[in-house]
Amino acid sequence: MMHLSFAIKRYVAFLIAFLSLWKATFSVIRFSMPEEMDEGSVVANLPTDLGINIESLTKLDLRLDIIDSKKYLRINKDTGELYIGEKIDRESLCTYTPCVLKLSVIIENPLRIFDLEFDITDINDNAPHFRRDQLQLDISESAPPGVRFSIMNAVDPDAGSNSVKTYWLSESEHFKIELQAGTDGSKFADLILKMPLDREKQAVHNLILIAVDGGVPARSGTASIAVQVLDANDNAPQFDQDVYTVDITENSPIGSLVMKLSATDTDEGPNGDIVYNFTKYTSVLTEDIFYLNPDNGEIRVKGEIDYEKTTAFEIHVEAKDKGRIQLSGNCKLIFLVTDMNDNYPLISIKSFIGSVKESVAIGTVIALISVSDRDSAENGQIELTINKQLPFSLQKSCESRYDLVVMKHLDREQVPEYDITLTVRDKGSPPLSDKETVTLELLDVNDNAPRFRKSFYTIPVMENNAPGLLLGSVTAFDPDLYENQYLVYYIIEREISNTSMSMLFSINPEKGDVYALKTFDYEREKEFLFHIEARDSGAPPLSSNVTVHIIILDQNDNTPLIVSPWRAHGSVVEEVIPRSTDKGHLIAKVIAIDSDSVQNSRVTYQFLQVPNTALFSLDQYNGEIRTMRMFSYRDPHHLRLVVIAKDNGDPTLSATVTIKLSTVEHVVKAFSETSEVPLEYDTFSNLNLYLLIGLGSVSFLLLLTILVTIVLKCQKPKPPKATPPCRNSVVNQRSSTVVDSTPVSNDAYWLFLAETRKGKVVVKQPISYIVSSIPRSTGLTETSKSAASNLQASTTSSSST
Repeated sequence: MMHLSFAIKRYVAFLIAFLSLWKATFSVIRFSMPEEMDEGSVVANLPTDLGINIESLTKLDLRLDIIDSKKYLRINKDTGELYIGEKIDRESLCTYTPCVLKLSVIIENPLRIFDLEFDITDINDNAPHFRRDQLQLDISESAPPGVRFSIMNAVDPDAGSNSVKTYWLSESEHFKIELQAGTDGSKFADLILKMPLDREKQAVHNLILIAVDGGVPARSGTASIAVQVLDANDNAPQFDQDVYTVDITENSPIGSLVMKLSATDTDEGPNGDIVYNFTKYTSVLTEDIFYLNPDNGEIRVKGEIDYEKTTAFEIHVEAKDKGRIQLSGNCKLIFLVTDMNDNYPLISIKSFIGSVKESVAIGTVIALISVSDRDSAENGQIELTINKQLPFSLQKSCESRYDLVVMKHLDREQVPEYDITLTVRDKGSPPLSDKETVTLELLDVNDNAPRFRKSFYTIPVMENNAPGLLLGSVTAFDPDLYENQYLVYYIIEREISNTSMSMLFSINPEKGDVYALKTFDYEREKEFLFHIEARDSGAPPLSSNVTVHIIILDQNDNTPLIVSPWRAHGSVVEEVIPRSTDKGHLIAKVIAIDSDSVQNSRVTYQFLQVPNTALFSLDQYNGEIRTMRMFSYRDPHHLRLVVIAKDNGDPTLSATVTIKLSTVEHVVKAFSETSEVPLEYDTFSNLNLYLLIGLGSVSFLLLLTILVTIVLKCQKPKPPKATPPCRNSVVNQRSSTVVDSTPVSNDAYWLFLAETRKGKVVVKQPISYIVSSIPRSTGLTETSKSAASNLQASTTSSSST
């Protein structure tokens, strides 16, 4: 325990010295500690030694990078103390001096690394010992005083002052020992003859050799030496030189000749024959690498020569003759190893961030890399590079350490990950290199707004659709990932005719499917224009919008409406014409309107029932019924015509009107009752002719008609002012046009101009049928306003005198 206490005090002194040295050191922090310390012993306090704030210690994520295979040291992450995890035996850890244990302390937040070196100091825990407990030594009695004999040396695995310091020889008047020191600092002893031997007085000398180390307390080991006195062989072999220095190349092939020794002995016969052997001073490692031919002194390679393990070999060779009493000579060989470029440079990634956000800042360190090469000089000079055209660079932080730094802005949508190949190459000839590839994954950020596949969507919809009908799909895509890619669709709210878009259309927020919420009527609305927005789920969210044009397509859903000739009751119209009517005379004009559009609103006319196809003709486009010849006595006085008005839709819709035609010899225009207003009429241009012919016969009827008219005007209130024409009016004269009409209310009046065979009447009658959006391209010419200006009164029918 005393020597352990002394060792601990010496460790404290070394620690203080090394801490002082650390303040002046840039990259490596050195400590010193003795071997064989108990497990759990604290050897360093990292917060104090490294200048770390102990309050933030738990956030720093300290960890050790153990370079050696065993974890002799461990770290207490709560206190930052470095303590012994396993007893350290310097002799088993290191075969060399000084013994240094290297490790690194890595801090993750922020990323830092500290290199630590612990000098393991030796304690005197091993006693010297000899390779053999007994040594047989033959010495000729003719050996002169002062002759030197090689004896076995002791070895002590301890180092420094704890290794073999001296030798003691048991008391002898013939022998003494002389201490020798090797180039590596080892101590060994030569046995020296003090005075001539007399075999007849004492044939065997038993000696005790004691090896003592320099520890406190000192330890020792013993071996017995039996000296056999032989008869004289008085000439020992001699070498040309005491020391030979030879250069040898690393990795020399096995069996290659290194050198050939030659010793001479002037004796003759067996006393002059020489045998070469390694002495006991030659290490076992050296004997494993080199072979000495005992007969001719050739030294050849028999093992691997590695410059990185040993840069020089020291060999002791003994030449013995074959005399009965063998004499020997010794020499020392020093083999200097020349380094070859036989070690590949190594890459060690101390820390690597495997994934970063694509928005990572320029200059961010993503990896700490160390490189090394066991060769020396140019063979050990190395450089590290990465594959070209990458947005990264290597920055050298110290002699063998590099930082991998981001140099350009990264975009995950263009390159989702990078394979970074690190190439290390030395400057030897030929150069050696090594590669290692790491993969950096880019994490997505919400930096891309949704994109629609079209800039404008046009969706046709047939009118009379069912509510909930899928109209189409408006989809966008987002090149981002995860929630940054998840899109939600909205209809941007706006109002049309006091109706919001959300009342008309809906959209699936996940798929972008657009649905109709109501049934559309082409005659009321023909198109809709609104915007749809796609918004991702990132933070903050990004969005874009697109214009959607809904076009309502017309369907043949409106039956033609016959507005002329006017039918006050039922669907039968009665007309009276004179039998003297000429060929081509206009009997009646059938006018039908259809509130559909284009093809669906084009009306054609046909006879559904006609008594004589040779008597009447019907224009299929304008609905005019004319006589094809004059009436004969054979023609009946009462005729029935049925006209059908058909649109051009698919399927075709139609309406019919029945005209009861009565022929008379003379026609007098009669007044009939009207529902609202009296009748004021005009005559056609041919009325004058009729008046001249039948002036006498009808004068009475004309006066009666005038009197009836005056009476009616006096009895009936003045008719209300006609409702001003709406945006869309209806019918007018014989070639009248049909234009758009918009309903106002259920009691709205339908104003139209009906044309009869003998005159024009304006009829104002309540109508419950509502017509909207009538196309303006019906081929008719006059407007309702002009038609209304030609008449002053209205009636349900007319007649001429």
